[in-house]
Amino acid sequence: MSTLGPSSTVPDDARGAAIALGNFDGVHRGHQAVIASARAVAEQRGVPVGVAIFEPHPRRFFQPDAPPFRLQSSAQRARALAACGVAEVYEIGFDESLARSTDREFAQRLIHDCIGAVHVSVGADFRFGRGRMGDVESLKRLGAEFGFTVEAVAPVGGAEKISSTAVREAIAAGDMARAADLLGRPWAIEGEVRRGFARGRGFGFPTANLALGDYVRPRLGIYAVRVDLGDGVLLPGVASVGVNPTVGSLPAPVLEAHLLDFSGDLYGRLIEVELIAFLRDEAKFDDTDALKTQMTQDVIEARRALIGS
Repeated sequence: MSTLGPSSTVPDDARGAAIALGNFDGVHRGHQAVIASARAVAEQRGVPVGVAIFEPHPRRFFQPDAPPFRLQSSAQRARALAACGVAEVYEIGFDESLARSTDREFAQRLIHDCIGAVHVSVGADFRFGRGRMGDVESLKRLGAEFGFTVEAVAPVGGAEKISSTAVREAIAAGDMARAADLLGRPWAIEGEVRRGFARGRGFGFPTANLALGDYVRPRLGIYAVRVDLGDGVLLPGVASVGVNPTVGSLPAPVLEAHLLDFSGDLYGRLIEVELIAFLRDEAKFDDTDALKTQMTQDVIEARRALIGS
């Protein structure tokens, strides 16, 4: 990965690529279509295929106090891009200088001077430059001037356009089947297992606890999940996303995953939890006995949901 500012340049062997340009948060099926466009040009011309992404996300730059909204960690996005056959990833530092640049400055300084791209694929609604002044048509004109071609890729999904916003809405509603359809894979949260209060262990349901960080907040409740402990093997589980109101509300929602066929210490391990199906809303129970009874039923429902998924 090359991390770039407006005055940076990439190594000579990374220049001359056909690139897909955008935020690519989620690398959903719409993003995959843009990447496929760049890859087709790369194969036709015998050049590398790359993706240029903005970091931090422009929304976080312009709205630093916005609620969490990310669909992926940087590592997850990198893996998703690699799965699309991307050879080069150009991480463009989004700062005040870039935010103030005109569409022409953006095209000349970043695409031509910095990356040296020979082709750019973007979504049909791509906007860039100060105040979103640039669009596909201006990018094509600038590409003709600075020596790169441009292809605009039509939205995927017809009237219900696939977008990162649509994925976030599905996750917020607990519609994990819809989110998976838009993404082309289950939505997953990745993080380091941290120590909690060990209350689940006392109930006979030990959990691996993950902070949600800047991930978009899912609907609070119980989910059937699959958990990757870092070896690519997916283990069945049931997870709570919430504040644990029965045993003392937490200050912020966390993910607590109970693995159904595993025993061992996961503290400090980096794991990825796929949210497969929403089972029920978070609830406050009269006592811990009622909670344990419900947790037993949640395990049964999670196994049933995972068998059918």
